[in-house]
Amino acid sequence: MNQALAGVRVLDLTHMLSGPYGSMILADLGAETIKVEPCHGEGTRKLLASDPNNSLDGMGAYFITLNRNKKSVAIDLKTQQGLALFTDLITQVDIVISNFGAGVPERLGIDYVSLAKANPRIITCTISGFGSDGPGSKRPAFDQVAQAMGGGMSITGPDANTMVRAGIPIGDLGGGMFGVMGILTALYERERSGVGQHVDISMLDCQISMLNYMATMHFLSGEDPYPIGNSHFVHVPYNTFTCSDGFIVIAVITDNFWQNLKQVIDCPDFDDPKYDTQPGRWQDQDLINQHLNRLLSENTCEHWLRQLQAKRIPCAPVNTLSQALADTQVLHRNMVVDLKHPNGKATKGPGNPIKLSRSTDQPFTPAPTLGQHTDEVMSQLLNLSVKQIDQLKKQGIIK
Repeated sequence: MNQALAGVRVLDLTHMLSGPYGSMILADLGAETIKVEPCHGEGTRKLLASDPNNSLDGMGAYFITLNRNKKSVAIDLKTQQGLALFTDLITQVDIVISNFGAGVPERLGIDYVSLAKANPRIITCTISGFGSDGPGSKRPAFDQVAQAMGGGMSITGPDANTMVRAGIPIGDLGGGMFGVMGILTALYERERSGVGQHVDISMLDCQISMLNYMATMHFLSGEDPYPIGNSHFVHVPYNTFTCSDGFIVIAVITDNFWQNLKQVIDCPDFDDPKYDTQPGRWQDQDLINQHLNRLLSENTCEHWLRQLQAKRIPCAPVNTLSQALADTQVLHRNMVVDLKHPNGKATKGPGNPIKLSRSTDQPFTPAPTLGQHTDEVMSQLLNLSVKQIDQLKKQGIIK
């Protein structure tokens, strides 16, 4: 198959979510991704593994999703021989991605400076809470820590007294996504320079980046915004509204959309000329929202969405996960795929959102069992004999 990153080889030292999500994207795009685990296995293997509702034959939802399309090699990097094997593998790969805490790669001897001695073309990427330098670099961080420190949590929630994290772990996922961007950028630059470099991703940096125009607004106004629920600080109506059987969102961002909305919603109060422009609607946003909630609750989500869409008013149902994952557009885009267990059983999970016109998706291979590909990698990449591999296993260097 014509996969975009075919021929690119990755050593994946990641655990938990941010790093595995980044390496999953690379694997989905066709990079040969070799998961290097300690001989007792990477910690995420245990998450939900014994939960009967969220596992498949001892493999939890985290691991079965994040480690699809990867191979597993088990090496004890804390031994001299294990580190030597890893260094030999470095000569055969393009990328090393990890999400250890600051300073850990250096202690293990697997930082960029050390690895570049074995392979000057190597690209390394670390995804950490706060980056590799600075006064807070050595602090531990997980998703909610990044969300809280990054400012986004302070503007999420129903009001200024109730701040909540995003429902999806954007602190972790943002780190993984920016990690992929950095790695692909370094790969492109290597085509010109012939040498690799280090990609240093801070989850906090990523959260600050995603503040985007809101950060600029703060510097212009000097004000700290606060949570306003699902409404908008400019557009009206722009909110979640109650129907008889659920919730929908309506996003009126132009005066033309307002005129179209008036053709759908029969409300004499909306005919007031002052509502024809945004300032008037903003002044009476609570009243407009009250009218909409009252009138929309008289019929179903499907009824109102059909009429709103006919007038090309931006709108959507507030889907549950089951509804979102059954949406015809989502299914058409192949965003629900089979995720197999190595024993042949299968469940489903989200697909690859990156669609390329000439490069094709592959059927996803199962998340591997611990050390499933150790023999294959040791023999094919390092040319070790069966006898040598067996000896390393007996010594506990590999599994």
